[in-house]
Amino acid sequence: MPRSRKPTYDELVGLVAAQAAQIAELKARIAELERQLGSSSRNSSKPPSSDGLAKPAPRSLRRPSGRRPGGQPGHPGATLRQVGDPDHVVVHAPQWCPACGGALDASADTAVTARQVVDLPQVRAQVTEHRIVTRRCACGARTAGAGPAGVAAPVSYGPRARAAMVYLAAGQYVPVGRVASTMADLLGVPVSTGAVAAAVEAAGGHGLDAFIDQVAGRIAAAPVVHADETGLRVAGRLHWVHSASTGQFSHISVHPKRGRAGMDAAGVLPGYSGVLVHDAWAPYDTYDGLDHQLCCAHLIRELVAVADYHDAHDPPGVFCWARQILEVLLGLIRDPGAAAGHADPGFLARQRRLVTDAALRGAETTAPGKVGAKHRALARRIGSRIDDYLRFATTPGLPPDNNAAEREIRMVKIHQKVSGTHRTLDGAEGFVRLRSYLATTAKHARNTYTVLVDLFNGQAWLPTTT
Repeated sequence: MPRSRKPTYDELVGLVAAQAAQIAELKARIAELERQLGSSSRNSSKPPSSDGLAKPAPRSLRRPSGRRPGGQPGHPGATLRQVGDPDHVVVHAPQWCPACGGALDASADTAVTARQVVDLPQVRAQVTEHRIVTRRCACGARTAGAGPAGVAAPVSYGPRARAAMVYLAAGQYVPVGRVASTMADLLGVPVSTGAVAAAVEAAGGHGLDAFIDQVAGRIAAAPVVHADETGLRVAGRLHWVHSASTGQFSHISVHPKRGRAGMDAAGVLPGYSGVLVHDAWAPYDTYDGLDHQLCCAHLIRELVAVADYHDAHDPPGVFCWARQILEVLLGLIRDPGAAAGHADPGFLARQRRLVTDAALRGAETTAPGKVGAKHRALARRIGSRIDDYLRFATTPGLPPDNNAAEREIRMVKIHQKVSGTHRTLDGAEGFVRLRSYLATTAKHARNTYTVLVDLFNGQAWLPTTT
């Protein structure tokens, strides 16, 4: 039996090197998997709903405010209060004295205690019949009367009924099938899912053209604009919802593209010259002539992820560059002067230096694989764009985060979760136009149901009417 050949020295060296490379690759893969397993809404952009039922107790980065829970002094609240002009008054007066049996009338009144009950009237559908009369003249010509605009079918739903359907489906995100059954129960007449869908589609139609144009113009002229984007399934394919908003106006659009083409189609950012608040997504930087405020809330989550990785893999006492930046950033956000846009120049310069030094250290991190590459890229971004992250400290009225834009698109995601995806691009466009209308009118303290009734009456609310 022949003896096996012993490997040469060079072969052994090559084998050890290959094993070392494989071990390093496996370590990097393990680190990436650990990072993914440790990702949550606390240290990434994942929504809280993805944390699962076994999620750990949240660890807030906020400091105790010292205030008691609940409504604070001066908060208007929503307590049920008596009104000065009730619709009905029922008097409950005694007729006889229980002590002596004497008669009592209004002349014996000494006090009145008012107790009001707030209730809903009996809800039932009101049917209005329009009779189109045709008359014949002595000359023989026949002339039919002119019916109301929009009343062409033998039976149709009126503006208030259609507004209620849209209010439930697009305002409160009730599934279409449940809207139909709810309306049928309330009105006592059959309501189909097709009728609900048709009402939503009509609400987002050409009746909003003037509104959308005015809102886009108002946002484009604002000093500060919040922008964000999110994915949306339309006709079985991934599309993108783009939002641009201010404290008074909301503009939401949908487009097959996520980048510059989709944002240009919305018609807000081209030519904009104010401060754009966003999450550091690269296409926003392609617009010239504007300033940027990068979202510190996103950055905080990224820094928390780096700090968590550091705690899990580095020995105690080792410097963590991400934790230093995190402490500086939170300190600036909490500082009254910086929060108001009037940070003390000396204080801001010292904090800026701490961030710069930590970012330089972070750019040299030796964490393996994709994790290390991600951490180094984050450090380089912070170092190169520190002015865009800290702009809020020197600009009055500028928030440090982009939460306003996230609230705009969150409603679209809720609708998709409840009612599913859109079958056509036209349907998706109509829905986001309707969301722009409802979000903007809410910011102007307009009653949602009332503005929907006005919309179906051909009198959509416009910013110029305020």
